[in-house]
Amino acid sequence: MESNGNRIRIACVQHKVLADKYENIEKFAELVGSGQFDDVDIISLPEMWNCPYTTELFPEYAEPEMGDTWLAMSTLAGKTGKYIVGGSIPEIDDSGKVYNTCYVFDRSGRQIGKHRKVHLFDIFAHGQQVFKESDTLTGGDSFTTFETEWCTMAVNICFDIRFPESARLPALAGAKVIFNPAAFNMTTGPVHWELGFRQRAVENQLYMVGTSSARDPEAGYTAYGHSIVTDPWGTVIMEMDEKPGIGIAEIDLDYVETVRSKLPLMSARRTDVYELKSK
Repeated sequence: MESNGNRIRIACVQHKVLADKYENIEKFAELVGSGQFDDVDIISLPEMWNCPYTTELFPEYAEPEMGDTWLAMSTLAGKTGKYIVGGSIPEIDDSGKVYNTCYVFDRSGRQIGKHRKVHLFDIFAHGQQVFKESDTLTGGDSFTTFETEWCTMAVNICFDIRFPESARLPALAGAKVIFNPAAFNMTTGPVHWELGFRQRAVENQLYMVGTSSARDPEAGYTAYGHSIVTDPWGTVIMEMDEKPGIGIAEIDLDYVETVRSKLPLMSARRTDVYELKSK
């Protein structure tokens, strides 16, 4: 599919994650071959889509760059001519460190972006939710943008969205779309999921794309679901429910410039005073 000017069709794949890595890969390949993405430009996957979201399992499922899951995404992007924002998978480097990593591929299957989750999800939410990614994962040390035929885009992963800098720095680097593959839970999802995506979209006057895994009450970690796309005015233009499926949204990059011209937040920043001084 060729580019349609400044309009882009994005598909969020709200995938039900299985225990078998290769079943997850096969399910995605079958979905890509089903024709449901024929009129789509970009396919977005959820966080940790090839393995259960369980800290002690991340090293077991981890694979190096250009491993089997990487190869499957690259091959599918090249065969279909679609960009793939590859959610995230556990990545192991030469030193044995494991990262929560998103790979991005262009229409030819070439890797054009790689983001390692910067902010690890270590949380003790009023006794309702306890999770510590740092038990087995190492945090990334940079934010990530990538170039497309339309514009600069960016990718963060889940907990990164909690930190304003994760969106502001890519926005200052020219990003007009930020993907955030995620797995919010049943404690934080109902109250902060939509709010977070609308908030970052409004602050930075860009599109935010959140792709979640589907909700599975029988899993050790229950994801909220509700994959979402918000526009530069903070409007939710697509939101799914909790079940497995595909959510498609068309975004218009011209609207980014319209909003930024009507409400010039970025150009009105006062960087000369953004420093707290004691008196």
